[in-house]
Amino acid sequence: MIELKNIGKTFDDGFQALKDIDLTFEEGKINVLIGPSGCGKTTTMKLLNRLVDYTQGEILIDEENIKDINPITLRRKMGFVIQNIGLFPHMTIYNNVATVPKLLKWEKKKIRNRVVELLEMVNLDPETYMLRYPSELSGGQQQRIGVIRALAAEPSTILMDEPFSALDPISREQLQDELLRLQSEINKTIIFVTHDMDEAIKIADQIILMKDGNIVQKGSPQQILENPANDFVKDFIGEKRLGMDRKLPQLNEFISKDYIAVSDDTSVELAMDKMIANQIAEAPVVKHDGSYAGVINLYEMLSNKDQDLQDLINQSSSVITEEEETENVLMKLDKLHGSTPIISAGNALVGILDKDKLLQALKDVTEGKSGVA
Repeated sequence: MIELKNIGKTFDDGFQALKDIDLTFEEGKINVLIGPSGCGKTTTMKLLNRLVDYTQGEILIDEENIKDINPITLRRKMGFVIQNIGLFPHMTIYNNVATVPKLLKWEKKKIRNRVVELLEMVNLDPETYMLRYPSELSGGQQQRIGVIRALAAEPSTILMDEPFSALDPISREQLQDELLRLQSEINKTIIFVTHDMDEAIKIADQIILMKDGNIVQKGSPQQILENPANDFVKDFIGEKRLGMDRKLPQLNEFISKDYIAVSDDTSVELAMDKMIANQIAEAPVVKHDGSYAGVINLYEMLSNKDQDLQDLINQSSSVITEEEETENVLMKLDKLHGSTPIISAGNALVGILDKDKLLQALKDVTEGKSGVA
């Protein structure tokens, strides 16, 4: 856990960049610092790895004061991704990603395995990309390398300073999606600086909105959209994003009836054939009476072909009830994996959540003033 207590920062010229900041960064979440230029968001982030030192208060990481930690040791425990990527142009992609593990004197085999694992994680074929140089990659590919380099030494915290702002809009949106997908797997504490409200709404678990060295408001995207603290917050977010003229449709608008389900008395072999034919990795299981029984996973079945289907049903997989509010579903969207079943009050399977349609609806609702400074 990272805690800032009564933090102040005054530079040598007398400029007070931060004023009495009290803040807890949510562990295992994406925490977005946002605000107009000069508000103190980047300074706040740089305090965490002591690129900048504070002049008042204290910062605790897991209850230890960071001023009691050697700055080099501290920085090696944190991943850092910056706007201009910062890859070493004279080094191969392999050596770029392996930089910190080498400094930490990991064994060669462990380093290679980690580099391969990370490249695969961002869908870059290791054999194709390991020996290439940064100049041979697109901007989006270079930024992917920047992200996985920050993950290489398995830090618990990742600092990201406007990492996607230099990319074209399409690449930027792709990298945002990639970050959300990665975070669902790695669950790191991410501190992400941006000046773009659309980006903050899309990726954040917690938004910290700053102005003139102060925190004006903090909370989930939904909380800030629904309850802006003052006129500055309203202006920065933008009237249309606040949903003053549009609201999200009811959940039934996002229930897909076009899905593949498996009967609970189907054999494992037939269930696998059905899923492979339809190119799906997960499928809901229903009983003869139409009630929902759970979810089966193709890879789990491939490893347990000799078992009965009943033994492979995951009954604890996340589900949504059709009576839930759309906003509540959005709040837990990052915890919903694969094809999320939607069930009735009587436990009947009524469909599958169409996440793409839901996110598009959210985007449509939140489009408005730029919220960019």
